[in-house]
Amino acid sequence: MQRSCKFLLNFNPVPTRCCSGYVSRMRHLMKIKEDDEACREALKCGSFLLYHKLAPLLKKTNSGLYKLASLKTSDLEQILKKVGKDKHFVNEAVLLGCTDKGIPQFSLEMGDIDHSVLEQQCGGVFVNLRKAFFMLSGSDAPLVAKGQAVLRWHQTNGFCSATGQPTIRNQSGSLRICQSSGITYYPKMAPVVIVLVSDGSRCLLGRQSMFPAGMYSALAGFCDMGESVEEALHREVAEEVGLEVETLRYSGSQHWPFPQSSFMIACHATVNPDKTQVSIDKAELEDACWFTVEEVTEALQMKKPPRNPKGEPPVFWVPPSYAIANQLIQEWANQQQLKRQ
Repeated sequence: MQRSCKFLLNFNPVPTRCCSGYVSRMRHLMKIKEDDEACREALKCGSFLLYHKLAPLLKKTNSGLYKLASLKTSDLEQILKKVGKDKHFVNEAVLLGCTDKGIPQFSLEMGDIDHSVLEQQCGGVFVNLRKAFFMLSGSDAPLVAKGQAVLRWHQTNGFCSATGQPTIRNQSGSLRICQSSGITYYPKMAPVVIVLVSDGSRCLLGRQSMFPAGMYSALAGFCDMGESVEEALHREVAEEVGLEVETLRYSGSQHWPFPQSSFMIACHATVNPDKTQVSIDKAELEDACWFTVEEVTEALQMKKPPRNPKGEPPVFWVPPSYAIANQLIQEWANQQQLKRQ
């Protein structure tokens, strides 16, 4: 059925790159990804992110902040030797990308080695990924998310879904093949719509019971098979809060590693300001509330999750800056401030 709602495409353009440098880097990366021998050579001069049971290794800087711990091949081989691992264990790493200088980047799961011994040898600490997001900044957060996502995919796709036979990976880890059937498997993400609903002067945020105390976010849900983005957004808002969307505007997209590698498609939506009575589906949400721009602005200014004294009610806060939900909320707040000028 055709909807009367307008879906306004407002794509944010990709920043202009130096074409020759970017193209050569991407072709260099493709060579490593598809050519096993080229990948083996890249492993000899790569940069490695280490994980222990999918928790990334972080290092504390002199300023007290945390950053990803990145190791050179020679350093990693020395650590492997000290913990009783053959240096060829490096070949178990999976390719993530390459730096602006063309240095290949890999992630490596170290799960069968005592994590405390590894931390001592590496001078870092393994941190749960959800917690790490609040500790990292800049490009570190998306890189560590990608590293974990690819490693998890390999852990859960060791067998062919058609034959039940083991699958084998290529050297870079960009695919797995069932030798029995010839089926090739590639890492996948599940499409998820995430939408910030507004009535023109307020925005609607919800929380699930699994959220940290006081945190509210934009509404989100998985796309059903055969749905368009527009249909999924209309359905999710109707199901979760009982409101009918009038207009939609695309904002951006993001890989999100939870729960099992999601592809977040972010949009703004408006509803009739005379029809804002929320009817919450308690199976989906614990709560949903309308918030003013003043409340949202104060929450956005928090640099880290608040600590509530025992017995005190939770302080309202929003997802961290890396999350695309934060981007949606920030965009809406900026728009509200412009309307008041």
